[in-house]
Amino acid sequence: MPLRYWFVIITYVVTQLSYIVGVPLTSVLYGYGFDITALSAEQLTQAAVTWSVFSFAMGLIITLLLLRPDMKNTSLTTKDVPASSLILWSILGIFIAFAGQYAAAIIEIMLGIPQVSENTQGLMNIAKAAPIFIIIITVFAPILEEILFRKILFGSIYKKTNFFIAAIISSLIFSIIHMDFTHTIKYTAMGFVFAFLYVKTKRIIVPIIAHMSMNLIVVIAQYSVDPEQIKEMEQQLENLQTIILGG
Repeated sequence: MPLRYWFVIITYVVTQLSYIVGVPLTSVLYGYGFDITALSAEQLTQAAVTWSVFSFAMGLIITLLLLRPDMKNTSLTTKDVPASSLILWSILGIFIAFAGQYAAAIIEIMLGIPQVSENTQGLMNIAKAAPIFIIIITVFAPILEEILFRKILFGSIYKKTNFFIAAIISSLIFSIIHMDFTHTIKYTAMGFVFAFLYVKTKRIIVPIIAHMSMNLIVVIAQYSVDPEQIKEMEQQLENLQTIILGG
């Protein structure tokens, strides 16, 4: 693995953990003081979101600078993957991603796993309180995650093993990073889909577009659909367990 890839990994880890120091510093800049335990929920959210947007933006800029050699060595198209095919796969990838997520949801239901994701709900609660946070969910995070988990981790392992081994290892790590262990199957399924799109098109931009689009659609749905309707749809999905198991 090239040294610059290790620096990308370090950058991502620092971006994720920088809130430990960054949020108190941001709190001071807002005039709230360094002790975040004394902040109200609104003040803490403001400081945390402000720092998160800054740290993710810096993390993305540093990552792209580190990967300049990769960009220079990669043309827009290849003989076997023309630009029109990349566009088609980018659009098709969105549907494949949702199909993979739905299939994973069915498996989770059969295992008795509730479909409410605490990770998703937590992120959406923050986004509703501070809409600028949406840029992390729909832009910064998908780009950084696809570069790290597909281009670097999956790509490096894939060169030495095969698709399944590379996909399962990178996808499991992808799942662990999200700290939503109840839905490991769903995150792993997403990892497989994005890895497939990367291998099929040989361009990391395709899984990036699919990932960004998927997150954007989820955000729009969460904003436009009444919470009671979401619960009702989740209940209907869970009711499929009875049909699937023939109970």
